[in-house]
Amino acid sequence: MLYSFLRILIRILLYIINGRPRYLNRKNLPKGSYILVGPHRTWFDPILFALAASPKKFSFMAKEELFKNPIIRWILVKCYAFSVNRKNPGPSAIKTPVKILRQGELSTIIFPSGSRHSQHLKGGAVVIAKMANVPLIPTVYQGPLSFKALFSRKKITVAFGEPILIDRKQRMDDAGRDALDQQLQSAFDHLDKEVDPNFHYIDISKK
Repeated sequence: MLYSFLRILIRILLYIINGRPRYLNRKNLPKGSYILVGPHRTWFDPILFALAASPKKFSFMAKEELFKNPIIRWILVKCYAFSVNRKNPGPSAIKTPVKILRQGELSTIIFPSGSRHSQHLKGGAVVIAKMANVPLIPTVYQGPLSFKALFSRKKITVAFGEPILIDRKQRMDDAGRDALDQQLQSAFDHLDKEVDPNFHYIDISKK
């Protein structure tokens, strides 16, 4: 209930502040559960990913520190978030999203880099996709990178790539994960060029 209410509220506020977002290739979104996977470029891109793929609902990974505040914890739980220790992720970082995806009601959003200040891919997303037997949907966001910049009315764009299915026989050793990471990175690069051939991501926190 809270998830649906916040989705409507945020959609209205976003339209007032920034205008109508552009969503490309929604036809690539499967009917069942899946994982939206993309480079983490701003703190609000998971919200925009979820809006772009609506009416599908999504679970989220959130750092465990956020769950220490009881009010924020209540909101996160109602919005299908689950905690992860980013420094020392245990087995639950894999098992929890796999369980959620297998139930079939929710999809999941994962940023392989783990941080919006790092573009180095990690293998967790492909392992989860294989174990849950769901496709990965490469997704990129281009647009304002701060809340203040949203008021500039610079166009928001979210683009979805073609589903990537992980073969159940695919080995998850270093070589196997590296090959899938390269496939994902190629998909991100292709989507970025499709949205804007001249696009180049700049981490504003390092400017």
